[in-house]
Amino acid sequence: MDKKIEVSILCQIYGKLLTEKQYNYINDYYNNDLSLSEIAENYNITRQAARDNIKKGENKLFEYEEKLEIMKTTLRNEKTIEDILSQISEIKTNYSDKKIAKILEEVKKQLSTLV
Repeated sequence: MDKKIEVSILCQIYGKLLTEKQYNYINDYYNNDLSLSEIAENYNITRQAARDNIKKGENKLFEYEEKLEIMKTTLRNEKTIEDILSQISEIKTNYSDKKIAKILEEVKKQLSTLV
């Protein structure tokens, strides 16, 4: 997974555990696509200070994920649900029993709400 996407997801999950500065800088850098210079100017700090805060925040996010594995578990669950939905569609296509089709459609609807 691309680091930018990964940090953005981790920030959504664990962002409230960061300091307000770290959260704001990471959010601006990864989600609002601001440069280090723009962040430094917006917060009246040096470019280096912005970079340091972002790096510290990134390290914390990866630390939290290493310990709690929320993103990993969520991505694994989403993949499992997608696989199940695909199998349900295959069963519906290849078998004609209307009762089975109705049950599978209901299960598919319920699983779709989880993705």
